[in-house]
Amino acid sequence: MRRVPVLMAMAAAGALIAGDAMVGGLTVHSAIAADQPKKAPYFASIAPSRARMRSGPGRSYPATWLYVRADLPVRVVDAFKDWRKVEDPAGVQGWMQGKMVSQRRTALVLGEIVELREKPSAGGKVTWRAEPGVVGRVSQCGGGWCRFDVNGRAGFVETDHLWGVAPEETLP
Repeated sequence: MRRVPVLMAMAAAGALIAGDAMVGGLTVHSAIAADQPKKAPYFASIAPSRARMRSGPGRSYPATWLYVRADLPVRVVDAFKDWRKVEDPAGVQGWMQGKMVSQRRTALVLGEIVELREKPSAGGKVTWRAEPGVVGRVSQCGGGWCRFDVNGRAGFVETDHLWGVAPEETLP
């Protein structure tokens, strides 16, 4: 009788490596499958406060940049194994380990000082202003506007003033 639980545990462990599987009538979802990258291109952000960009997808390639700004938005343009080819707001491209790239959506203010509005409309009350280069989290995007949150100070900004979100993109 003890063999059944052991076999179920072994099957569950195998499922975590191989993908989804039925074990004892329950579907076991693979943790590895959940970490698979989205189809490029897509926007993401740098996860740690220090991240190296390399000239190729591996530690043997020379580092070309050292980023010291967590949450800086990047655009993932390609993937190779656990490496992501990213583009930063200045257009610089290179490779980062996948664990350095977060699915957290952020954006960078472009051009000039932007007004954060109470609602997604040009007639909305201005609640805050942000200078070019300010990074914040984006959500509730649609109709050319995104909710932009900088350390708890939030408002809606037109997507033309942000790098890190496509103008036609919709986010919950």
